[in-house]
Amino acid sequence: MPKEYKTIQEVAGPLMLVHGVENVTYDELGEIELASGEVRRCKVLEINGEDALVQLFENSTGINLSNSKVRFLGRSMELGVSEDMLGRVFDGLGRPIDNGPEILPDERRDINGLPMNPAARNYPSEFIQTGISAIDGLNTLVRGQKLPIFSASGLPHSNLAAQIARQAKVRGTDEQFAVVFAAMGITFEEANFFTESFKETGAIDRTVLFINLANDPAVERIATPRMALTAAEYLAFEKDMHVLVILTDITNYADALREVSAARKEVPGRRGYPGYMYTDLATLYERAGRQKGKNGSITMIPILTMPEDDKTHPIPDLTGYITEGQIILSRELYRKGVTPPIDVLPSLSRLKDKGTGEGKTRGDHASTMNQLFAAYSRGKDAKELMTILGESALSDIDILYAKFAEAFEKEYVSQGYDTDRDIEETLNIGWKLLSILPRAELKRIDDKWLDMYYGKF
Repeated sequence: MPKEYKTIQEVAGPLMLVHGVENVTYDELGEIELASGEVRRCKVLEINGEDALVQLFENSTGINLSNSKVRFLGRSMELGVSEDMLGRVFDGLGRPIDNGPEILPDERRDINGLPMNPAARNYPSEFIQTGISAIDGLNTLVRGQKLPIFSASGLPHSNLAAQIARQAKVRGTDEQFAVVFAAMGITFEEANFFTESFKETGAIDRTVLFINLANDPAVERIATPRMALTAAEYLAFEKDMHVLVILTDITNYADALREVSAARKEVPGRRGYPGYMYTDLATLYERAGRQKGKNGSITMIPILTMPEDDKTHPIPDLTGYITEGQIILSRELYRKGVTPPIDVLPSLSRLKDKGTGEGKTRGDHASTMNQLFAAYSRGKDAKELMTILGESALSDIDILYAKFAEAFEKEYVSQGYDTDRDIEETLNIGWKLLSILPRAELKRIDDKWLDMYYGKF
């Protein structure tokens, strides 16, 4: 039996000081038993000699210092993992909240995981089809990649996240594909949207959901993504599945990190976030990848809302350093009614070259991708010029480019949240749009592809 302490010195908000403890370690879990027999959980934030500072997972109301007991459990937070987790909904601490039975775990794992040795990593190289043209065609997602979505408040990133979770697949293989979806600090309404959306389409059968609501404690929010990644590691590296992990919203996670850091009176860094936020985010993102000798993989799409639409804010800024590119949602496109409002020019997938081409997508993919980027960029410039000087100031070719940019947003980027396009359809729409321009303008595409596809759609 763990030793019990009745030496609670003080309680301040979610923090509690216990005096005279022995052999207690950082991050260890504890239980507080109230006089009524009610048990609340906590974890150790700091040890100073015989004093332990613990943070409560629930609130501190009703704790009587003199007759409450504290027990330390000798382990950090763990998650019981099993294949039965697929199709289930859990709270941020891994307890079922879908009225289903408890999970009988195959094993219990520390949620902090073990860092993957860089030498044991395999390079990401296989294409994952999300069914979304702006991602598949222009910012291709590769198995084992970390590709965040940078959104802004009020933009429909939840719809995009749910769409990717429903549609994503590894093509041409019969290997098992699973989605682990972790939502942090979201409202009840959003939580309901995600669970209903997965149930309606049957995607829930291959999905594990972890949901931490906005009114749940901050310290639980810090555990939620780690719970999800622990489940993902088990499914990927023990059960050989391809796992897509979607984490939304990283901004709520970072705010919880700041809250706990402030409670511990740590010296704040940029904008009040702790100085170790970079390292902390890296311990999450770097759990994605492929391991040598293992068939499974973890691909990650973290979603974050940029405060004040500012991509130099510490959260998107640090995320951009650790991940391999970003998909950026645009307020301007959203106002125009483009769904999903993906702004393809500043978006980037640094591994897209590794997942495209013959045998992965199609031979013409890389050159049409470059041509679409170039044409859209010139078309946007032409449209801006037209706004200032009027259409008469534009040359005939610039008018065609402006027409191309308009059609590109309407037909290529905008596809709604229920359309699932395979890569061939995406590439063919690209060719259809490029046929608006004279063949002589398509300087980035090899003649053999032009002969094969130009003007054919």
